[in-house]
Amino acid sequence: MTEMVGRVLGTRESTPLEFWVGVGEGEFLQLDDVVALERVLPTGEVVRMFGTVGQVVARHEGARFDSDVFLIEDGILPAEVSEAAQVTATRFEPEIFVPPRPGQPVRIAEAEEREQALFFDRMDRRVPVGLARNGAPLWVNFEFVNGDRGAHVNISGISGVATKTSYATFLLHSLFTSGVLGQAAINTKALIFNVKGEDLLHLDRVNSRLDDAERSRYADLGLPSTPFTSVGLYAPPRIDDPRATADVATRPDVTSFFWSIHEFCDQDLLPFLFADAEDDRAQYTTVVYNVMAQLRHAEPTETGAAVIDGVKVRTFRELADVITERVQSDEHRHRWAGPAIGTGTINAFVRRLQASVRHLGRLIRSDVPDPDRHRIDLDGHQVTVVDLHNLNDRAKRFVVGVTLRKAFEEKEKAGQSEELLMVVLDELNKYAPREGTSPIKEILLDIAERGRSLGVILFGAQQTASEVERRIIANSSIRVVGRLDSAEAAREEYGFLPSVHRQRATIVKPGTMILSQPEIPVPLVLEFPFPAWATRAAEAVRPLDGAGPKDPFEDL
Repeated sequence: MTEMVGRVLGTRESTPLEFWVGVGEGEFLQLDDVVALERVLPTGEVVRMFGTVGQVVARHEGARFDSDVFLIEDGILPAEVSEAAQVTATRFEPEIFVPPRPGQPVRIAEAEEREQALFFDRMDRRVPVGLARNGAPLWVNFEFVNGDRGAHVNISGISGVATKTSYATFLLHSLFTSGVLGQAAINTKALIFNVKGEDLLHLDRVNSRLDDAERSRYADLGLPSTPFTSVGLYAPPRIDDPRATADVATRPDVTSFFWSIHEFCDQDLLPFLFADAEDDRAQYTTVVYNVMAQLRHAEPTETGAAVIDGVKVRTFRELADVITERVQSDEHRHRWAGPAIGTGTINAFVRRLQASVRHLGRLIRSDVPDPDRHRIDLDGHQVTVVDLHNLNDRAKRFVVGVTLRKAFEEKEKAGQSEELLMVVLDELNKYAPREGTSPIKEILLDIAERGRSLGVILFGAQQTASEVERRIIANSSIRVVGRLDSAEAAREEYGFLPSVHRQRATIVKPGTMILSQPEIPVPLVLEFPFPAWATRAAEAVRPLDGAGPKDPFEDL
């Protein structure tokens, strides 16, 4: 048991939820310290109380005016410096909710007491999520991640400062290497959408900037300081490249992906071309679904092309032209566009369809041999990275929507399983905005509300949670914030943070996060280690085992 650091104050009210501690001479308390004390009841029963420090104040006792500080320091006025810490109660054992009595000694909770104070002792399966200010590990109950009692992680913060993606990949690393998955780790998968630069295309490479101090932090968490070992990399083809070479500059072993014309028709992918949030309010959505019904009759060819209404189609440009001709011609208009559809509505549909050709042409095609090699395959690797950074927003929505729908449908067919599919998606506000509806938003809502029962876990991230569909945020058991804009921090979406933590969120440095989980009544302020995997090409070191082809330009 540690020595006393202070006593419960009698000049401020104590409640079972909150009390103040006077800090003893030569001692100090800082934010996030965990403290413990006991109270003996009149019955003789001992109640053990635990809490965390949420605020610390210092003042001169005896000073009346602001200018008295100068007289006190000069020895003219008598005064004493006092420090006091505000403590938020976290746990009572047994659960008899009485306030601490003034004068009771308070100590720092360490070892088993700290585990009890933060409910870590009740977590049968726990995942390391970072380090406290004193270097001790912090944990999350895996049952609130895997769907047993809750699921999904939501991360908010300013772009480039809040390290949202870095923390999401750290959580994945922790889940895969901490042993919490058990036998299910073999078939547990992660799907990451890379939306900024080529940063996530080097997860399987050692980070050259990782030093011994950072390696020791991984060791403190019981984790290896190693990159991801099984990574599949996919990127869109280069524009107008007949060989469909992946549009990536920093490594050559990336597989390009696209969908064949027949897949586009057979799998009902047309609505994802019109996946803006306002589209469901547009009248031309009727045309979209009528055309989609006609495309289902397309006949496949050996190369993945399709014969549509007697016309062989190999490229998306040809497909768009066939659809345009059918919905505008008097002969086919009724069947393809639908009865009683006005010319203005049809023209609006055609404008959007033709505008998408420029951005989607490289993603929907049947002019490349062996199209099966260019399908996104989640089964081949533990982690699959789908690069989107070179695509415009419409193409990004298409890829995200189509890929998520296929992954979710496959999990539905497989049924309930301990083998999880974890989806990391940044810029969530673009795909599931608060207002409007779209096919992608419906899929994300389905994942948020039903995914936990199927083992589909969403790691969503965004700059502003206030712009994301409320039901997705509400269904996230684990909520994390990095650096926040002061105006955003004041929004109701961050009501799970006490006022002090909201203030701290506006000044935290990169690498510091504030995490809230259902089992602990106060948020945890944590730091996580520097990535052990390369976050950009300049940091990348080839795998230690020499696996994978060497980039001929990586040493230049």
